[in-house]
Formats: sequence, C-alpha cells, structure tokens
Amino acid sequence: MLRSLYAVQQRQSYSLGHGVNPLVVNLAFSYLHRWMIHSVIAFLWICFLTPIRLIWIALHCLSVVEPPKQLVLGDPQRLNQNLHIRHLLLQRIYCSNTSGNHPAAAEREVCREEAAAMEPCGDQFDVVVVGAGIMGSCAAYEAAKRGCSVLLLEQFDFLHQLGSSHGESRTIRATYPEEYYPPMVLEAHRLWEAAQSEAGYRVLTRTPHFDMGPADNRSLRSVIASCERQSSVNVRLLDRAAVDEMFSGTFRLPEGWIGVRSDAGGVIKPTKAVAMFQALAIRRGAVLKDHMEVTGIKKDEEDRGVRVSTATGDSFLGKKCVVTVGPWSSKLVKAVSGHVLPIQPLHTTICYWKIKEGHEHEMTPEGGFPTFASYGEIYVYGTPSMEFPGLIKIGLHGGRPCDPDRRDWTSNSGMLVDAVGSWIDQMLPGKVETDKPVIIQSCMYSMTPDEDFVIDFLGGELGKDVVVAGGFSGHGFKMGPVVGRTLAELAIDGAADGVELKHFRLGRFTEDSNGNAKDFDDQVSSHLHQ
Repeated sequence: MLRSLYAVQQRQSYSLGHGVNPLVVNLAFSYLHRWMIHSVIAFLWICFLTPIRLIWIALHCLSVVEPPKQLVLGDPQRLNQNLHIRHLLLQRIYCSNTSGNHPAAAEREVCREEAAAMEPCGDQFDVVVVGAGIMGSCAAYEAAKRGCSVLLLEQFDFLHQLGSSHGESRTIRATYPEEYYPPMVLEAHRLWEAAQSEAGYRVLTRTPHFDMGPADNRSLRSVIASCERQSSVNVRLLDRAAVDEMFSGTFRLPEGWIGVRSDAGGVIKPTKAVAMFQALAIRRGAVLKDHMEVTGIKKDEEDRGVRVSTATGDSFLGKKCVVTVGPWSSKLVKAVSGHVLPIQPLHTTICYWKIKEGHEHEMTPEGGFPTFASYGEIYVYGTPSMEFPGLIKIGLHGGRPCDPDRRDWTSNSGMLVDAVGSWIDQMLPGKVETDKPVIIQSCMYSMTPDEDFVIDFLGGELGKDVVVAGGFSGHGFKMGPVVGRTLAELAIDGAADGVELKHFRLGRFTEDSNGNAKDFDDQVSSHLHQ
C-alpha cells in the first residue's frame, strides 16, 4: 500500500519536473476543485434560483395581502400597468436590500408600496354616480367604458329591495302612445344584447308583446298611430277573432275590443340585470361603495368640480356628478340645491297568481305567451310564467303616494284582488285562479305629472356639473342602458346624441305644472289617489 502511494507521488513529481514537493501539488488541486464548485453554485444562483425566489415572493405577497374592501378590476391596459408596478417595486426593493433585513420585511414593504401605487384615484374621480339602481349602474358602466375614473355610491346594500330596481321581472315593449319612446326602446334592445354578450350571460328573454283595449280608447289609438308613423316598430292590428286564433283562445277579448301584436317584447330579470351592469362597471375599473347615503353635493372650493359628502363622513371629489336615486330624487335634490322636483313616489304591489292545472305551458314564453298591457278603466299588465313555475304575474299599473323612508308596506290587497281578479276572469277565463294572489311583492314608482322622465342638468349654482335623472313613472327600467349612456354623455361631453331630450327637461314644469301636453289619458291615474 505504501509502495503504491509512493509510486503515484513519483509519477506526479516526474510530470511536473524534478524537485517539486508532492504536498504542494495536492494542495493546489484541492483549491482548484473548491473554486470550480463555488463558481458553478454561483452561476446556478444567478441564472435560476434568484428569479424563482422573486416569483415565489411575488406570489406569496399576492396571497397574504388582505383583499381591498372595494373590488377594483381595471381593463387590460390598467392591469398590465399594475403588474409593471409590481415588477418595478420588487426589483427596486430587492436590489437595494443591502441591510440584511429578513425577506418577509421586504415582502411587506413591496405590498405596502404596491397598494399605494395601484390605488386608482383615492377620493377623486372623473364621475361620481349617486344611486346604484338600474340607471346609476348603467351610467357608471358607460362612463367607465369611456375610460373615466368612476365612483358609484349606494345608500343601502347593493341589490336591495327598497326601491324600484329589484324583483323577478320587468316588461320591455316598444309600443307607446308617445313617439319619442319607441326609438329609445329599440336602442335599449341593442344595448341589452351588447351588455349580455360582454357579460357572458342573459338577463333578457324575448317574447311577443300584446296590447289590448276598447277600440275607441284614446291611449290605445295613440299607440297604434305612433307605431304606424314609425316603420321600425312592426305591429299587427287584431280583431277578436284574430286574437283568439293567434293565442289559441288564451285571451278572450270583450265585444268592441281590439288587440295589437308586436315582436319587440320581452322580460328582463331586474336584480340580475343591475348586478350585471355593476359587474361590467367593476370590470372597466369603476369603484363601488354601498351604505353611502349622500347628504351633500356642492361646488368644490377650488373649482375642481363638485364635492359629494355622505352621512358616514366620507367626502369625494368628482369632476362631474350624476344623481339617479329614484323615489328619493325630490328629497335629495331639494336638500342639495333647493330645487323642488315634481316627482311623487308611489307604493305599488306586484302580484303572482296560480295558473289552473293543465294550462301552465300555454302561459310560458315557450308556449308563445306574450308580455301584455290592457288599456281600459284600469291599466293591467303582465308577463309570461317564468320566475315561479305555475304562477303568472298580473298587476295593476299604479299605487298609493308614499314617503320612501316611511312606507307602511301594506298592499291594499282587497281592492287589488277585486280589480285584477275581475279582469283575469274576463280576459283569461278558466285559466287562472282568482281567489287571491299567491305572492305579493312591494315596489315603488317615481311619478311625474306627465309620466315622462326627467333627464337634465340640475342648473343653478351646480350648473352643468350635476346631471339628474328620475321620474321614470313605472316604465323606465327597460330603457336603463340607453338612459345610462345618455347620462354618461351629458356628464362627460355636456351633450348627448341619439336621444331627443327636450321632452325630459326640468324646465317644462316651470312652463306648465302638468308638464308635457298629451292627447290621451294618464296611465296611472286610475289608482293614484285610491
């Protein structure tokens, strides 16, 4: 063994030359081996381990940060910008972390600085929308879609049931006595479809629409005349025999009554629709806050727009403000500006009646059943059987004046059962049980004297910085998308295209307390004072 080791040493000595110490050779080889190993480790750390470590830290930071109270999702450009911010912060902090701090401290620093950098605009926005019903939600979506920073405030919970934008169904129809509503409804149809495509689900079910009434009813005659003057609304005038044939005997019109059928009908799911537009607004970068009752709207002292204050003590600055608070319109507008809007809230009821056994299918959209409106001594409306199988929604278009903050929630069910029950027995004989409604739900209308909308600048000290919309009088929900777009245009551009706004001016009530003159009877007056 010793001889073998001696032989190896002799060979090494020979190869390096005579007189070289073998121990020195071994030591040199040992240092060379260690240097090569350290070099390889350093190379692997630089090329592989450091990026992996940074990725792990970034993912860890994303998972441990408490989510913000208001979900803010921007468009792809804004999301890419936020990711770039994260990358720069990670790079800067880790390159400058020469003090030997623990990585967790650096991670927390990244998260804190990132949160500050990614805050969209603090308490300052391009547009502040007050009221998160269908009109406000659509306005917030449209403004955000145009690239504005948007704040949407709601005084109650989101999707609450205290106003006019909740429930299971709303009718959409293009048959109106007034000529200025059908174009808005047809454009709303297009916008409903576009929003549904963007959201990836549907809230609108298309059906035929059927109007009926005495042949000499002024409102119904105005509907027919209005549609005849507008080629975009296709209607078919039906006598009693044609109605019986078209709807397989489901409707039985009295002597002297006629019907008008249109293809531009449908049923909207209101709560789902409001949620859809709020989700689309968030996707476009809007900020939504509920439990924010607005108590003040005034010009900013530095003339940067309007200052919106809430009962919670919060304050927000908006270059423009849109007010869409439904039945609370008169109260809020008077409180912030002194203007008195002639908008009267009504407490109304929505009723579902049980369909008699064997007739369930014929009253569904699949069975060809339409949305409908009946003109006559009372105005009755209804939708096909959808939301509650075996039940059909038939209600009286009207209600009792109320204070939206002090409703007693009573329904006057006796009067409603008598009036609507008699109508059902006459028009849908043998199809529906009329002893009493199975389900009664509460809602509110916001009535103007002429039953036309209010869409205008508030004026006065607030000038064109505040746009107000209200008084939708029980028939505005269907037009939510086009009204929302109009409000966004007014707020951002100071003018709106595609909608004739002269009928919705605030000033019309100064000129005439009754508002726009009509050649037909009011639709809600039969139940207004009862």
